[in-house]
Amino acid sequence: MELSFFTMPIHPLNKPIAQSLREDREAFMLADELGFVEGYVGEHTTDLAENITSCVAFLASLAYETKNIRLGTGTVNLPNSHPAAVAGQVAMLDHMLEGRFNFGISPGGLMSDAEIFGNLDRDRGAMFLEGINMILDIWAGEAPYNLNGQFWTLTTEKTKMPEIGQGIIIKPYQDPHPPIVGTAVAPFSKGVTAMAARGWDPISANFLLPKWVATHWPNYAEGCEQGGRPAEGANWSVAKSVFVAEDEDTARRYATDPNGPYVSYYQSIVTKMKRAGRMNLFKQDQAMDDDAVTLEDVCDALIIYGTPDSVTDKILAFREEVGDFGKLVYAGHDWADRELGRRSMILMAEQVRPRLNDAIKSSMKAAE
Repeated sequence: MELSFFTMPIHPLNKPIAQSLREDREAFMLADELGFVEGYVGEHTTDLAENITSCVAFLASLAYETKNIRLGTGTVNLPNSHPAAVAGQVAMLDHMLEGRFNFGISPGGLMSDAEIFGNLDRDRGAMFLEGINMILDIWAGEAPYNLNGQFWTLTTEKTKMPEIGQGIIIKPYQDPHPPIVGTAVAPFSKGVTAMAARGWDPISANFLLPKWVATHWPNYAEGCEQGGRPAEGANWSVAKSVFVAEDEDTARRYATDPNGPYVSYYQSIVTKMKRAGRMNLFKQDQAMDDDAVTLEDVCDALIIYGTPDSVTDKILAFREEVGDFGKLVYAGHDWADRELGRRSMILMAEQVRPRLNDAIKSSMKAAE
């Protein structure tokens, strides 16, 4: 099992934005030093808590600060941006990283972003599909492009001067384009099937109950079959909120503090999902009333915390419940205590990861 890193992030509203951004960058650089294989960051325009407004710009600030980790947009919310702008910016970032880049995409889930961009009542799913198809057509095609869709029209027919390079969008460093990944945030997600059929791979969200995460693998396998490729657990990433400390008391205090970064994170997520009518993510029984879902139950189900030994046991139990995934995506949370936040990542990489892999290897040998 490999470790990846993902942060949305969600920070306290009274925390200086400059400090939040600095600490988020530090987390990615630490992940690189610790051998995390991938690192993703989200973006939102209209959220003071999730204050990274462009994942491309944020990752560009890390391009020459990191050495080995593959950096990924997590995600570019395609309905909120022009396909030509995304194609050019993402291709540039791929060159800056010399191929250490994954292109994470989604329709975007923050309703205030949809509203400010005029998309609240539009078919954002259709915009997403048109957007990614146009981006791929730009990269595969040649100027002047002449792409006509329901939402966008792209051409440089009147202004191109190929002899000096004008009117041409750069192609990515990776041929034919960076690996494409998408987030899976719904039980029985059909999006997982569609992604897999196109050769894309999913990241199952850390705010989805384990029983619903388990529904993603059959859909992923179905999509791989449709796309004519093997379904490999190594290509399935599953995100989880994890906090590791030297002792159980510290871990419990930090992870369950009502005003701490983990509980505050889920309070924000639950509030947003309730407003958006998506409380089904947190229901053990889909027939439950929304008001029957409590923050305490959500945190109990979704936060793993403890010492390296107890966290290892809990992750192995989680893996037994959801299936054999290849990458555990460590969800980044605000560093309310910088040293504890850093130490958790260090313990995760240096003590939990080897324990996990030893246990997995032992179980595989026993099954032979």
